[in-house]
Amino acid sequence: MTETNQDDARVQALRSVVERVTAWQETAPDGTIREELAKALNEAGVTLTEEQQELVTEQISRQEEVDVDQLADHSGEGGPA
Repeated sequence: MTETNQDDARVQALRSVVERVTAWQETAPDGTIREELAKALNEAGVTLTEEQQELVTEQISRQEEVDVDQLADHSGEGGPA
């Protein structure tokens, strides 16, 4: 798989994870959101740093938009699992 295809796959996987957790957990407590995020990332085969996971959890909790492209751009900080 080329680097561009890997980047595209990572963006799509992250987008799917964020959409899943956001749709299912909009009103859930942060701990539940974090658990569901970790589960969805694992199932998608994508990793994020602890800091990235905390940021995404907070953004979903506050019903803010998560910048998936920015997360994917920092693949050296999380990268594929």
